[in-house]
Amino acid sequence: MTTPPFGFRPSGDGEPEETPGDPFAAAGATPDLGAMLRQLGDLMSGETGPVNWQVARQSAMAVIGADAGTTAAEASEVADAIRLADHWLDAVTTLPSGVSTTEAWSRRRWLEATRPAWTDLVEPVAARVGAAMGQALPEEMRAMAAPLMGVMNQVGGLVFGGQVGQALGTLATEVVCSTDVGLPLGPPGVGALVPESVRAFGAGLALPPEEVRLFVALREAAHHRLFGHVPWLRTHLVTAVRAYAEGITIDTSKLQDLAQGLDPSDPEALQRAMAGGMFEPEATPAQDAALRRLETALALVEGWVDTVTAAAAESLPSFGALQETMRRRRATGGPAEVTFASLVGLELRPRRLRDAALLWQTMGERRGIAERDAVWAHPDLLPVGEDLDDPRGWVERGTTDDPLDLSELNDSPPEDPSGS
Repeated sequence: MTTPPFGFRPSGDGEPEETPGDPFAAAGATPDLGAMLRQLGDLMSGETGPVNWQVARQSAMAVIGADAGTTAAEASEVADAIRLADHWLDAVTTLPSGVSTTEAWSRRRWLEATRPAWTDLVEPVAARVGAAMGQALPEEMRAMAAPLMGVMNQVGGLVFGGQVGQALGTLATEVVCSTDVGLPLGPPGVGALVPESVRAFGAGLALPPEEVRLFVALREAAHHRLFGHVPWLRTHLVTAVRAYAEGITIDTSKLQDLAQGLDPSDPEALQRAMAGGMFEPEATPAQDAALRRLETALALVEGWVDTVTAAAAESLPSFGALQETMRRRRATGGPAEVTFASLVGLELRPRRLRDAALLWQTMGERRGIAERDAVWAHPDLLPVGEDLDDPRGWVERGTTDDPLDLSELNDSPPEDPSGS
């Protein structure tokens, strides 16, 4: 369910409940267009972008609910787990640690810490929808209701804010660390686990909690080695997501249908129409190809992480069970992934993870971990989607007498999250 932007919020039984000052609060009251516009103005105050992040934050916080924060003991446990994980990883990869500091995040802290990354990922498609919405309104309606039409370009921001907030709030209850979706969402160099979600991930597995924590820490630390010492990777992934989103075409026929039947006195009807698939992007063949390239890049990242963590975790008895649980979790996704697929047309879970993991494992076995890791020295060296059809063949075809140069990777220190 999308959080309503027009002054309503979910009550305990799930039905809309009027907020104080709502111009439609009184039963049978005649809607006041001026009051509605003022309320819209309050919601949009200080928000100039295509996503109303004030509404997004409120919506996300409502989904997350009560948050007890984290304790000093949890912060110490996270630090110890990541420190041990980095020690184990030292033996199985040539990439040095990419973690400069560790943190234990509450779910609300995850939301705040990843907000800048989501701005980059979500706003391109939201901007396209906002522009399309304004153009879809009939000319006569713009003339007849100029005050309302003046804010229609920002209404998309409100709706996107509610939908994005709903998705982020749901995702915040699922992620176990800052790199859980395979994208560099948190501040560079900050190794962060979400203790509450780590416990939920391990629930029902009948495993010691410290083993579950160490498993998650291994994945977090491995991601940071890539993002911290492959200089182009962070920008490459974010740019690929943005380029994909910016190329999406919006089906304005749905917007036109909405505009023709728009009743300015019924904001709930407007909200329901917008939340009912109004903004699902329509991808072109070129965008499908771009999506496949992006999915390959995400699979290569996750496949490398799976490979090095498996090699590092020989002393972790429960690794096999935890690894398979994680793979099933990524393969099936969750409500948040479904929401973002409808908003941006992008599934966050890599589809070809096992193929990519087989490629990196074979590369390490046949050419050594130094040459395996050196593939990350430049994006042109990475395998493409067709190579994942025959991972072993790609390794054999790429065998040369001259080893790949790893110097560019080792000379790149992890970014300082403080910016100094």
